[in-house]
Amino acid sequence: MRTPYRRRLVDDLLERRLRHHPAVLLVGPRATGKTTTAARLAGSIVRLDERGQAIVADADPDAALRGLEEPILIDEWQIVPDILGAVKRAVDADPRPGRFIVTGSVRGDVDSPTWPGTGRLLRIAMYGMTVGEIRGDVPRVPLLERLADGGIESLVGSPPDQLDLRDYAELAASGGFPHPALRLPAAERAPWLESYVDQLLTRDLAELGTHRDPQLLRRYLESYALNTAGVTEHRAIYQAAGIAKNTGDAYERLLRNLLVVESLPAWWTNRIKRLVRGPKRYLVDSSLAVAVLRMDVKGLMKDGDLLGRIIDTFTVAQLRAQLASCESQPRLFHLRQEKGQHEADIIVEYGGGRIIAFEIKATSAPRRDDARHLVWLRDEFGPRFLGGVVLHTGPRGFMLDDHIVAAPISALWA
Repeated sequence: MRTPYRRRLVDDLLERRLRHHPAVLLVGPRATGKTTTAARLAGSIVRLDERGQAIVADADPDAALRGLEEPILIDEWQIVPDILGAVKRAVDADPRPGRFIVTGSVRGDVDSPTWPGTGRLLRIAMYGMTVGEIRGDVPRVPLLERLADGGIESLVGSPPDQLDLRDYAELAASGGFPHPALRLPAAERAPWLESYVDQLLTRDLAELGTHRDPQLLRRYLESYALNTAGVTEHRAIYQAAGIAKNTGDAYERLLRNLLVVESLPAWWTNRIKRLVRGPKRYLVDSSLAVAVLRMDVKGLMKDGDLLGRIIDTFTVAQLRAQLASCESQPRLFHLRQEKGQHEADIIVEYGGGRIIAFEIKATSAPRRDDARHLVWLRDEFGPRFLGGVVLHTGPRGFMLDDHIVAAPISALWA
């Protein structure tokens, strides 16, 4: 039985972009639903992961696109990169809106100024499904947008979901990949995720034209997963995997290109001294980290440090997925002073230097002391501090201090 389409956060944005622009690039990790979302709007589809279509596109990309009903969905562009040259030429010759939707699971040279899509394809980032998307309850206005406009006080109260720490561990272990989240029973999700990791370390690397030792890369990925949600020097990660610096740097670039690891840059302001400049590293989906480490919920509940990292990774994924559809264009950072004197797990920065800060606590009863870093940041930053939120695993939201609330993690999708 076919699973009904679940509305995604980027749906409205994708439709809006196609009404006004000739070509859109939908990019994100493999198996996060890009093709399913884009195909709903497409007049025709060129599937480059099908060998026959890839051969034709490689031989004559312009001819492969000519005469097709628009919008034309070009799926997995990175398999035949020259197809983007054909898109460029078609858009230059006829810049009507709504002509092409291009999807890809590899960052590759997207950020290069010489990339053929520069100035012609508007990029939309798409990640795994949020809990709200999985449950078919997607707000028209993303939470990060609502908080910027209406303030954090809206988080006070009891959201419909009454979840505890184990419930959040189960949600984090389930993750946001649509196929296991929507179509598989819980017992079958781990094998699917293990297969995903195997393909990542073999077939996906081959698509990048890279020849690496899969076992060595797996060891590096395991070390990365153990340090997810950490402000950890990269040296500690690659040394724990038993590999050299150059190899570790190359592996991190590969995983970034495959869109399975990302980082929150360090937030910086001249108002606050001695800020750490290093990034906070993440796997993009908490279930991927759990699978790489061959863990389950029972194991997580016995390891407080790892459980905290996994819940942090899960929480950041819920927020990261909102960014593309926010008209205010917020950006995510982390904050940490030298020697850890003060820190904030997440800084959401809006235009004009306004910020909202989040702390993530694996506790059901946060106290004012859990908000001490937010109180410090509020006092240091003044009127541009829109609010602070202690996200926790308890049942309700309440005020902790002036401009600071405690809110259940479930408030992110309630």
